[in-house]
Amino acid sequence: MVVTAQPAPPPLPDELTALLRRMRLPYLRNAAPEVLATARAQRWDPAETLRVLLAEEVAGRDDATRRQHRRAAGLPAGKTFQSWREADSSIPAPTQHALATLEWIGRAENLAVTGPSGTGKTHLVEALAHAAIDAGRRVAWFTLESLTAAVGRAGADGSVARTITKITRADLIVVDDIGMLPAGQAAAEALYRVIDAAYERRSVAVTSNLHPSGFDTIMPKTLATATVDRLLHHAHIVLTEGTSLRLAEATAGKGVVPLT
Repeated sequence: MVVTAQPAPPPLPDELTALLRRMRLPYLRNAAPEVLATARAQRWDPAETLRVLLAEEVAGRDDATRRQHRRAAGLPAGKTFQSWREADSSIPAPTQHALATLEWIGRAENLAVTGPSGTGKTHLVEALAHAAIDAGRRVAWFTLESLTAAVGRAGADGSVARTITKITRADLIVVDDIGMLPAGQAAAEALYRVIDAAYERRSVAVTSNLHPSGFDTIMPKTLATATVDRLLHHAHIVLTEGTSLRLAEATAGKGVVPLT
């Protein structure tokens, strides 16, 4: 069967293109030739034509905003719920589903995911972060080390308050892998500042091989106590169990492409 290529729709008049550029409607402008051609062929009502054109602009802007938020978030590995294996997780399925609704973010509640290394803590939280961005929310992702560095740089030029305010503009603030390394005074202060500023205003999610009640074993006790008090006041605590999924995949030869 021979497929006949459809002729390209006629371009917009130069004057209309210039007006759309001046009004900063790039997605409407790009879609307009095809939409207008379809509208003429199918005799759309003018209001329907306008609705479709404006919907194209809104959809394009929303998509661009999501891309911008994803870049700004600094997510580590691109792990989403598409690659999440629900059945392999030790977290009860109803808990997984409840977290995925993101209702807890809307209520400015926190999340602490704790358990052994390799049991899916970071994957779950990153998948939640991607879902939050897809839902139009802002996310800020840190390790404790990168958060400490960011606040430390701000301290050098006296902009700590401004930096904390910028971080807490995000609807979801993630601090990943707490407890993998000892945390000194600077790290404890950085974590406290963020959690205190976000308290009852924004959601904070942390992952750790330690239960938050044990943070005083890796950082100064006074700061750890104050931090955990605020973190857990409105928090969902999720425990993971079992052996490392990464190690299991490695020993089964699934971690790399076989050599030939």
